[in-house]
This record gives sequence, C-alpha cells and structure tokens, in this order.
Amino acid sequence: MNIVVTGSIAYDYLMSFPGYFKDHILPDKLETLSVSFLVDSMQKRRGGCATNIAYNLALLGERPRVMATVGEDFAEYRAWLEEHGVDTSGIVAIKDEFTSSFFVSTDRANCQIASFYTGAMSKAHTLSFCDQEYRHIDMAIISPNDPKAMVKYAQECQELHIPYIYDPSQQIIRLTSPELEAGMMGAKALIVNEYELQMIKKKTGLTEMDILRLTETLVVTRGERGSLIRTGNRVIPIPPARPRCLVDPTGVGDGYRAGFVKSMLRGYSWETTGRIGSLAAVYVLEEAGTQSHKYTLEEFVARYRENFGDAPELKDLLSGR
Repeated sequence: MNIVVTGSIAYDYLMSFPGYFKDHILPDKLETLSVSFLVDSMQKRRGGCATNIAYNLALLGERPRVMATVGEDFAEYRAWLEEHGVDTSGIVAIKDEFTSSFFVSTDRANCQIASFYTGAMSKAHTLSFCDQEYRHIDMAIISPNDPKAMVKYAQECQELHIPYIYDPSQQIIRLTSPELEAGMMGAKALIVNEYELQMIKKKTGLTEMDILRLTETLVVTRGERGSLIRTGNRVIPIPPARPRCLVDPTGVGDGYRAGFVKSMLRGYSWETTGRIGSLAAVYVLEEAGTQSHKYTLEEFVARYRENFGDAPELKDLLSGR
C-alpha cells in the first residue's frame, strides 16, 4: 500500500523525574507558575510523530513514505530509517537549520511536561502533495507539524481526493477553530486522546455528533482503558493490550495510529483494527524511546492471540501482501 505520513521529525530528549509533578504545582498560583524539576536521567532518541508512525508501519510490513522537513543534522537518522524500511524520499533537508527537538520530563505517574523546538519543521508548509505522485496514494496521515503545513495538507488532500487520517493532537492549541473544522471535514478518521477531544470540543463548540458529521470515524484513545471507535451509529469499545512492563509512554499514540491505519486500509473489522492499534501501542510503552522496540509479524500475531484470542484477519496480516 502507498501510505504517506506527514508530521514532525525530531530528536527526543527524554528525562525522568523521580516524584510526582502534582506534588509541586500549586493550583491557586497557576498564574505565576515557576517551577523546576531535577531529573534523574536523560536520553537522546530518534523521534517525531511522522517518523514514529512510519517506523511502526514498517514493523507491520509496510514501506511508508514520510513527507517532512529536517535540518542538516539528519543524515544519520535518514540512513537508519531507510535501513528499517521507511521511504525517506519525501524528506527535505533545510539549509542552515537544525532538526526539531522534543524535550519531555515524565514523572512516576507517567504524567509529562514537554517543550518542542520547531527548527526545520517551520518550513514544512513549503512541501506539497502535488510533488508526491498523489494519484497513487492510498492513505495520507496528517499528524502534528507546522500548523501552516497541517492546514495546507488537509486542503490539498481534499482537493486532490487523497484519503487521509487527521491527527491534530499536540497542535490543537495552535490551530484555530475554523482550521480544526476544515481539517476534520472529509477525513476518513479523526484520532485523538480523551483530553484532546475535550480541547477540540471546547475550542470549536462542536459536540461529538457534530464531529461525526465532519469525519467518517472518531477514534478516542483512553490509555490503560483502551480506546473507543465511533462510526455511524456504532460505538466500539477496544480493550487495551497487556504490557509486560511500563517504561515510557512517549510515542504510544503513534504506535496506535500505525496499527489502526494498517488495519483500516486492509479492510479489517473495527474490533480487530482497534486491537491491532492497541497492541502496536503497547510495544512502544515497554521501551525507552519511540523507535527502540521491534518485533516480527509472527511475534506480533502470537501476542495478539495471547491478548485478544484469534481473529480471521490475522492470516492476512501474516501474508504481508
């Protein structure tokens, strides 16, 4: 399948705080918030929403193409992606820029405080689906990116009749209400977590039924409680996969999105689609870094059956066609 993933590409700086953020934030002093957390460790990892999703799609047997902008410091990262089955031909290096950087601290409750340096991502709006052999694209993914790029890509997908998944998540804050509505309009699915859904509803004034009149399917991830898929008049609860250990939640949502997109394109039932998303997500949770995990399709299917039992689509997933 021809899948094009747009979104951020970044280096992740992952830090661990040995306590709980909530113990050090004074609710009645939020207007003058000034707090510093001494962390125990820091790791530099390959990250970014687009490349996280693409890496997980490659594990699931696809060769997705990433369309994004990076800095001059990207050569080693590019080679690593190609080695692991990701098509980087749509990634453009911007002269005299650094690749974006994501700084995140995680506490003992897996709560996170993060900052993002834009860097080369600010030029993402200079790219276009018109340069991507768009007539052959089976699905595009619009994940968090330069806001101008996200607006442009959604408009291009609609005009060029490219099916797309809309994933505004971290950029809901920066996108205006009309921009969010335009992005959802005509999307095959909107994927957000519970908090992000409430942010969209508050910002746009839309109800969930209003959102479902704009997009075909609403997917809401709910952490350890699994996810919900709403499409038409159906609400399908999806159970979580069981983690073998809890290491770092960064990038878990990107794993879910990869599993969802792969399964949706294969025409699997919503139940199986959601479960594959849940399982792809839990692999990320078990490793430090968003692209540190790995598995074969045989291992993935065996673990699916351990968690959820058998499904008729698993034979197709193993075929790799």
